[in-house]
Order: sequence, then structure tokens, then C-alpha cells
Amino acid sequence: MNHLTTVFRGLHENKTPLILPNAWDAGSARLFESLGAPAIATTSAGVAWALGYSDGDKLPPEKLAALAANIVRVIKVPLSVDVEGGYSHDPSKAAENVKLVLDAGVAGINIEDSTNPFDLLLRKIEKIRALSLGLAIDLFINVRTDVYLQALVPADQQVEETIRRGKAVKEAGADGLFIPALADVNAIKTIVPELDMPVNLMAWPGLPAAAELGKLGVKRLSAGSGIPQIIWNNAATLAENFLKTGDSAPLMTGYMDHSRLQGLFS
Repeated sequence: MNHLTTVFRGLHENKTPLILPNAWDAGSARLFESLGAPAIATTSAGVAWALGYSDGDKLPPEKLAALAANIVRVIKVPLSVDVEGGYSHDPSKAAENVKLVLDAGVAGINIEDSTNPFDLLLRKIEKIRALSLGLAIDLFINVRTDVYLQALVPADQQVEETIRRGKAVKEAGADGLFIPALADVNAIKTIVPELDMPVNLMAWPGLPAAAELGKLGVKRLSAGSGIPQIIWNNAATLAENFLKTGDSAPLMTGYMDHSRLQGLFS
């Protein structure tokens, strides 16, 4: 077995959450590793945009696998890749698509329910777990549920539904539950003890800092697409100004030194 899968699994056993500033390409992954990230996870939206696709199962899985291989090439820490919904409604085909990123050397994946039938997700998890076991890969399967993010049920049912889905995905073979848009402390206090698996939250307005989340039992904290969205906005502002004025001055401040960037890949 790949020792990085063991390392990655162990990172979910700390008292403070595993913090993941999600990367979108090999360069951002290497940069975050250099800043001390103990593992790298991708953001599906950031990856899709960087490769010229919209988010939401539109990315060809072969392109995702190539990107995963490129990230593995430049980092030494574990990599977890967001495979969205597996890029297919056929559980067997979704597993085949996941195999492409497993071949690249990843230690974990994220797979999501979104608004698709929940039973379909369970069948995908079962197929992916069987595949990873057959390949002797101790893959960490982190399952994203959009109960909160897309309000899949009324607000007064969200806690109960999240717990139900968490228990079901664990039985299907998942290792962790990712609950983006969950920020309410009382809901976190109710959900986490009910789930016998690491809970992953995403940076969100009103969400407590990592130290407090650790006290609540949260094991993983993701930046989601927040960093690339800010970078895209800043790039748009700089480019728009340069196109309008041709002024060099805004491009001469606030940049990362060329030699530092070169050093990341030497």
C-alpha cells in the first residue's frame, strides 16, 4: 500500500482539524505544500475553471487524472482529489473514472451527492470502495453532502437528514463526511457526536475558527473554492485596469518574487 494513504488517514485523528487550503493546479499545490500544508486537496470548481470548464461534473475525467498526476509529480505530501459526482450516473462507470485518479497516486477523494438521488451515491461509494480494495489502496473516501449547501431538505430537517446520510455513507464504505455550508455551532454539536467518522467543514460565514472547531470534534476544514475565487477576482481587476490604461504601476507591487516562485520547482 502507498504509505501516503496511511499518512493521510492519520491526519484525521488529530485534536485540531486538518486544514486544507484547496489547490487547483500543480503550482498552487506546490505553493501550499511549501507553506506547511500537511496534505493537499483540490477544489473541483477551481480545477474546472483553470482547465476551462464549468463546475458540476463537466470536466472530462481524463483531464482530472492528468492534473492529479501533475500535482503528485511536484509534491511529497498526500493528495486528495475532488471527483465531484464521479462524472457518471452509472456507479460502475464512476468507479472506472475514479480509477484514473487512483492510478495517478492519490491518497483520497471527495465525492458528492449534490441534488442527485442519494441511493445512487451509495452505490457509487460501494463500487469505489470495492475497486480500491481490489487494488490494495487504502483510499480515504470523503463524501460531500449538500443538505446545507443546496438546502436539500427544509431547515428544520437538516440536522436529522445530515446524520442519516452520514451513517448511510459510512455503511456503504465511506471514511469521512463533508458538510459544506454548515456553520451553526449548535447543529455541529448535535451532528458530530452522532457520526462515527471524521467530519469535514468548509470555510463559511459565521464558522468558528479551527481551534474552536477542534473542541467541537471537527476533524477537517477546507477552504473550498474561496482562494481561487479571490485570485480570479484580483486577476480580473488587474487585467481590466491594464487593458484600459496600460499603466505598469499596479503590476509593480504586491507580487511574489520571481526567484521564490522558481525555487518552488527547482
